[in-house]
Amino acid sequence: MALYNHHDEKDNCGFGLMAHMNGEVSHRLVRTAITSLARMAHRGGIGADGKTGDGCGLLLQKPDTFFQSIVREQGWSLGGRYGVGMVFLSRDPEKAAAARQIVDQELEFDMLTVLGWREVPVEPSVLGEFAGKNMPKIVQVIFNGPFGWGSKELERRLYVVKRRIEKRVTEDEDFYISSLSNLVIVYKGLCRPVDLPAFYPDLADFRMQSAICLFHQRFSTNTLPRWELAQPFRYLAHNGEINTITGNRQWARSRSYKFRSPLLPDMADAAPFVNTTGSDSSALDNMLELFLAGGMDLFRAFRLLIPPAWQNHPNMDEDLRAFYDFNSMHMEPWDGPAGIVMSDGRFAACGLDRNGLRPARYVVTKDGLITLASEVGIWDYEPDEVIEKGRVGPVSYTHLTLPTTWSRCRSRGWA
Repeated sequence: MALYNHHDEKDNCGFGLMAHMNGEVSHRLVRTAITSLARMAHRGGIGADGKTGDGCGLLLQKPDTFFQSIVREQGWSLGGRYGVGMVFLSRDPEKAAAARQIVDQELEFDMLTVLGWREVPVEPSVLGEFAGKNMPKIVQVIFNGPFGWGSKELERRLYVVKRRIEKRVTEDEDFYISSLSNLVIVYKGLCRPVDLPAFYPDLADFRMQSAICLFHQRFSTNTLPRWELAQPFRYLAHNGEINTITGNRQWARSRSYKFRSPLLPDMADAAPFVNTTGSDSSALDNMLELFLAGGMDLFRAFRLLIPPAWQNHPNMDEDLRAFYDFNSMHMEPWDGPAGIVMSDGRFAACGLDRNGLRPARYVVTKDGLITLASEVGIWDYEPDEVIEKGRVGPVSYTHLTLPTTWSRCRSRGWA
């Protein structure tokens, strides 16, 4: 009898996104995304203690209603343009204090006014033994941007600030910036999806509202489970393995001296741009961060990093072919099998690698929600609520513009 049975095969990781196509923020969307994540628990591993997961999390638009309330409760004065950092610190008070001081210094160096630090409410009792022993101290830093700065300008500066901070904090092995942004925030941890809302009571707060939510259940393959490697990362969640990761990292490092942008005159302060010790997903996220900070839009960055098999496409528009041909001179494809969902807080996108070997199905319902995930059945809707459903293919990119309509996405060739 053969030991192998193809019926036992299961796909790695579970990823997905939910978005309201008219940009309407709600707690319902966040709550439904959490439910969807919990239904993909089978796509992740679990430790021998029965409670330590491989890591899971949510990336959502910065919940303005929630933070406006938090700031009022603290008696702080919030400006018109503000940001929030989600930070992991050491449980050693001295190391944590030193890291916080560096964060304060680097934010203030870029004329960002730190309002204060908030200890994020957590419930460690839901964690497994391994996750509990390695749990960092989780805090949020809230700060105001200078008067007159736009959201994109502030986001660019925060990218450089984050890199300066990461290079200065060397004594705190638990230090990690999950997100530092005025557009998005990440809640993630080394726990099971079903335990995530219990671990972070913030997620059950009705003021926690968003129009976009990315979610991910990790299945560790090339790295051991760690708090900082739980996904989503700062802009994306990824399913699969990037087979070209060593070459991509080396090419990115060797070409770093060529990277230039008038929007980032001090880009050299952020080098090296790609990590060499984290997961393949984290390295891909590093490149996406760099491109967005340098002024590239989400869609071009996506297509540059993971292009379709365009060379021999018989019916491709010549302008589009020229686009891919030009970009191929500047970046090698980060080749899969891979599926990716991503968001910069304004747009959301999903796509597969050129082979399309990762499943991704979408559903559009009458209430304006689009759901895309590794599998169907992640949340409950009636058949008569469905406007459209289908599968994302290897050459098909699903781009959601808020506000927009699905038909406009299709007419523009985004779906």
